[in-house]
Amino acid sequence: MDNPFKNLFKKVENSVIGLDIGSSAIKVVQLRKKHGKAILETYGEVALGPYAGVSVGQATNLPPNKIAEAVVDLIREANVTSKNAALSIPLRSSLVSLIELPKVDERELKQMIPLEARKYIPVPISEVTMDWWIIPKEDDRYLDFVQSGDSQGEREKKEKIEVLVVSIHNEIIGHFNQIVRDCGLSASFFEIEMFSAIRALVDQSNAPVMIFDMGAAATKLYVAERGVIRSSHIINKGGQDITLSIAQGMSLPVDRAEQLKRDIASQDQAVQKNIRDIVSLTVDYIFSEAGNVMLNYQKRYNRSISKVFITGGGAAFSGLADLAKKAFQTDIVVGEPFEKVETPAFLSEVLKVTGLDFTVAVGLALRKLQEID
Repeated sequence: MDNPFKNLFKKVENSVIGLDIGSSAIKVVQLRKKHGKAILETYGEVALGPYAGVSVGQATNLPPNKIAEAVVDLIREANVTSKNAALSIPLRSSLVSLIELPKVDERELKQMIPLEARKYIPVPISEVTMDWWIIPKEDDRYLDFVQSGDSQGEREKKEKIEVLVVSIHNEIIGHFNQIVRDCGLSASFFEIEMFSAIRALVDQSNAPVMIFDMGAAATKLYVAERGVIRSSHIINKGGQDITLSIAQGMSLPVDRAEQLKRDIASQDQAVQKNIRDIVSLTVDYIFSEAGNVMLNYQKRYNRSISKVFITGGGAAFSGLADLAKKAFQTDIVVGEPFEKVETPAFLSEVLKVTGLDFTVAVGLALRKLQEID
């Protein structure tokens, strides 16, 4: 890990870190607040493959003590000085459900939600930690009554509310608490990665947007409207599958295939075409699944997705944005999470490339900064 900040910054107050623990790498971003602005102090990434005895870029399933070992190494190499941390929990380790309930007062709602959530949670409620939010309605969220002229169907529709319910198994939370203790950190919250990604990439907008977050082992899709999650989906293929396709198709070691995937733009036209032909089945499958998610959302809510944000370390495959534009037929935005952070000018071009890896870490740190007065 080449860290340009190693001798540039000294320890300061009001610093926080966002720690994104993925399947193939751990990313950290350290920010501080100055005059109401978020200032980048340092950032870094460590691959988990070597800790699991596999190649860089491959997905792993490490126990908490090995993850803590990698975090400690990353903190040292990235010259992280803050202990005030926020950590991401992978979407695959959580359960997110959007349920519809009658419009009742808050006391009744607190009783109803655990009962309704049992339909969606495959383990006893006592084994999970659960939270929920009411999704505000755009047109009638301030109405406390229904006009007498409405039909029965319209009254029923207006008297329903949507509630976003999230649950995380207590064992997962225990693992993350162990990591925090082993690393000597202080973490005030853990956050499911999709909320961090949306915070880093999306501004408040009435039009629905989709986040296309390609990790190593999976591609996560989130649809947000007015900054609120409306839908989420996991496709069990990601950047690792693209890398393995290149390795197999070109008879290359996995680490060399990973490098080639990221540097494809520097290859001659014949090599580029060969690589794209090799990975076409994997990429086409991912976009087909993502297109179905988009279509289902648009049919259910009768609202079109206005743009798609491309992010995640797996999205470093050159030309992915062009392929996405053809697949989705809408505006495609390559995510730049560091746009919300003040950074050194000499890093601006570098961060446009590496930013895809740090979306969740930036989103975590931005929320953590809100705790500072």
